Amino acid sequence: MDEKINPNPEVFKAVRLVREDDGGDDDDGVPEPFDTQEIYDLVRDISDPEHPHTLEELKVMQPDGVVVDNEAGLVSIRFTPTIPHCSMSTLIGLCIRVKLLRSIPSRFKVDVTVTPGSHASEHQVNKQLNDKERVAAALENSSLLEVVNRCLAHAKLAAAS
Repeated sequence: MDEKINPNPEVFKAVRLVREDDGGDDDDGVPEPFDTQEIYDLVRDISDPEHPHTLEELKVMQPDGVVVDNEAGLVSIRFTPTIPHCSMSTLIGLCIRVKLLRSIPSRFKVDVTVTPGSHASEHQVNKQLNDKERVAAALENSSLLEVVNRCLAHAKLAAAS
C-alpha cells in the first residue's frame, strides 16, 4: 500500500500485565473458563495492516472492548478504528476474528464489531464481520489471507517475547 489512509496515527505505550498461575487443576475434564484479560491478550498484539504498530498501541483494541460469557459460549470484541472513514476496519476485524477462531475452542461464538459511532459505515462493517459466508469467502482469497497472516504473525512474535 503506497498511500496510507491515516499516515500519522497517534501511538500509545502498550502496558503488559503479568498473569499469576491460579494453581488450578487442568485434569478434571471441565473446560477452564476464559476471562476478558486472556482474550484481550490474544488480540492486543495483532499488527495494524497499514502501520508498524499493534492494535493496542493504536488504541484500536482496549481491554474494555472484550466481553466473555463462558456460560453462553460467547466472546464479544469491540474495536475502534483510528479514523471514522478507515478503509482497513473490515480487515482489522477479520484479523481479530481469525485470531480468535484459531485460538479459542469452537464452543465459543465470536462477535466482532466496531465501537458504536466510531465508523461512518458501522452497520456495513459489522454486517461483513459477522456474516459466516462473507468471512469464509474472504479467507478463500489467498491475497487477503496472506495479509491476515502477516498481521497475526506479529502477534505470535510479541506473545513469545
